Parts: sequence; C-alpha cells; structure tokens
Amino acid sequence: QVQLVESGGGLVQAGDSLRLSCVTSARTLSMYAMGWFRQAPGKEREFVAAITPTRGNTLYADSVKGRFTISRDNAKNTLYLQMNSLKPEDTAVYFCARGGLWSTTTRHQSEYQYWGQGTQVTVSS
Repeated sequence: QVQLVESGGGLVQAGDSLRLSCVTSARTLSMYAMGWFRQAPGKEREFVAAITPTRGNTLYADSVKGRFTISRDNAKNTLYLQMNSLKPEDTAVYFCARGGLWSTTTRHQSEYQYWGQGTQVTVSS
C-alpha cells in the first residue's frame, strides 16, 4: 500500500511563507513522478507543481510560478513544497500525489494514482 502523508499547513498572513512536506517511501520518491495539487472551497482540485524522479525536472502552474518551489529529499523520503509570498487565493487543502513510474511531469490528475489526505493552508489578508 502506498502511503503519502502531508504536513506543514497552517494559518498565515499574506506575504508569509510555508513549507509543506509529504512523507512517503524511498521507492516512491526515487522512482515515480510526484506532484502537488490543491482544492479551494467550492472549487475543483487543481494542479500546483510536479517533479520527475531522476533529473528533478519541475513543472508549475502559472499561478504559483516564481513563488512556489517543489523539491524532494530522497534521504528523508520527503517531498516538499516551499511556498513564498503567499496570497489569500492560495488558501486551499493541499495534496501530494504519486504519478507514473519513471514518468515525466504532468499537470493531469488522471496521471496520478495515489493521493495523500491533504493539509489545510489558510492565508489571511
């Protein structure tokens, strides 16, 4: 069973930073594309960022490009999402997800097979 456990969410003010973590297995992190998604109240879940398992190529949604950084630490079996210059519109539940084996980055949710339970990020104005 694939486990993805997010943490690091919280309540912050606009302009602040947060770092989300997603702990999983070493095999998942080193062999599969990984992604972050988010779902705001009343909205559909949307793509945020993705990273490939080998070269660490990354892909970002336009709305977060330049503010968010996805990375992974294989030694700690952890995927990260560093979020800077947060805005109220970043308020959402953030999910990490596992994509395809040795896959490239993708923003399509159908390409991700396993999901974490989510962590709430709330940004006040």
